[in-house]
Amino acid sequence: MFQTILKILLLLRFLLVKALEFTVILVTAVLVIDVLWGVFSRYIMKGQSAWTEELARMLLIWVSLLGASVGFMRKSHLGVDYFVGKLSPKTQIIAQIIVYLLVIAFVSFAMIYGGITLISSTLEKGQLLQTLGFEKGYVYLALPISGFFIVIFSIETIIKNIISLFSKPSPE
Repeated sequence: MFQTILKILLLLRFLLVKALEFTVILVTAVLVIDVLWGVFSRYIMKGQSAWTEELARMLLIWVSLLGASVGFMRKSHLGVDYFVGKLSPKTQIIAQIIVYLLVIAFVSFAMIYGGITLISSTLEKGQLLQTLGFEKGYVYLALPISGFFIVIFSIETIIKNIISLFSKPSPE
C-alpha cells in the first residue's frame, strides 16, 4: 500500500516538474521571439509594435518566478553554507530542516498569501494591460504558482532530510 502511494507521488512529482520546466522553456522562447520582433520592428520597420514591450515585461515576470522555482528544485539557489559546513553531519541536516521550514513560512506568506492578495486587489480594481487588453491581475498569478512549487520542493527536501536523519547511524 505504502509503495503504491509512493509510486503515485513520484509520478505526480515527475509530471509537475516536467510541466514546470516545459512552461519555463516555452515562456522563454516566446520572450526571445517577442524581444527580437520588437527590435526588428523598431530598427528595420522604423516603428516598434506597441505590444512587444508590455508582453516582454509580463513574460519576464513569469520566466523569473517560474525559473526561480526550477532553480530552487535543482538546489542551484544561493546559500550560505560555509558555517553549516563546519557543523557535524547530523547538525547539518537539522540546520537544513530549519532553513527549509523558514523558507516554507516566508514563501507561504510572501508569495502565496501576498500573491493571492495582490491578484484579488488588482482584479477588483479592473486594471488592464494597455496594449494587450487583458486584466493585469493574471500577470501576478506567477507569484502563488511559483510559491506553490517552492513549498512543495521544500517539503520534499525536509522529508528526505528526516529520512536520512533517522536511517543513518550518527558518526558522533
